[in-house]
This record gives sequence, C-alpha cells and structure tokens, in this order.
Amino acid sequence: MECLGVSSYQNLQALSALLSTQQEEDEDEDLSTAYTKKTSKDIWSEEEVAEGSQYDDLADPRPQPEYEIILKQSVGTEDLFLGLSQKDPSSMCCEAMLVKIKLPDTKAKDVFLDLKEKYLDLRTPKYKLGLHLPHPIQNQEGKAQFFSDRQELEVTLLMK
Repeated sequence: MECLGVSSYQNLQALSALLSTQQEEDEDEDLSTAYTKKTSKDIWSEEEVAEGSQYDDLADPRPQPEYEIILKQSVGTEDLFLGLSQKDPSSMCCEAMLVKIKLPDTKAKDVFLDLKEKYLDLRTPKYKLGLHLPHPIQNQEGKAQFFSDRQELEVTLLMK
C-alpha cells in the first residue's frame, strides 16, 4: 500500500509543477498583451469604430428622410410546405435587403448614393441619411430605382 501512496504523491507533485509552469506562462502573455494595449495612443481600436462614422456630420442641418428596411428571402413550395431547405423566418436566412426611402420634392438626378459593407450614405439637396445596416452587404452588387410618382427610392442590396 505504501508503494501506491508514494507513487501517487510523486505524480501529484509532478502534476502540480507542470500546472504552475503553465499558469506563469499564461500570466506573462496576459501582461505583455496588456502592456501593448496601454502603450498605444489610440483611444479605440479599428474594430470598435463603426463603419461610416466618417460621414457623420453633426453640423449639417438637413433632415433625415423616412425610411423602411425590409428583409427578403427566396422561398419555394418545397420550403413552404415541406421545409426541405432548412430556412426559417429569421434574418439570418435572408438573401436580400430592401431599403425604401421617401424623398419628397426630390428628383432622381439630385440623389447621391454610396454603399459600404455595413453603411448606406444618401445625400440630396434637401435630405441626408447615414444608415448603419443591420447585416453586411455586397456593396458592388445591388440595384437602386427611383419612383417619381411615389417620390421614393428603393435600394435592393444582396446580403453576404
């Protein structure tokens, strides 16, 4: 019995030494990471700054137009009745996003539209809209159509 006790004691000591060495190495890594973060003069990291914030102009008096975001999903009969494609009504299963923007007293030639992955920037002489999108989009793909009878711009964007 004593033989088993001695070997278990030695095993526990070896395990303790091994774990204490790993903990010291982890603490050293944490300290170096914290030191690197503290030496940087930046207030925010690039990940923390919202895309499109460079377009925010607080001194611009133009009002924001009314807008509506509609998420679109291609659904076939196999999805509707049998549920074969595993799609659900959540926004994660949507393929496109439709943004309807009401622009009264605006002509199509006066509309400036710029799209980024997560930001829509629309400017007209009377209105300004800086919209952070709920999902990333393919900014090179999409379609914009201005309906003069409704005075509304519809922007269809494909989601990533």
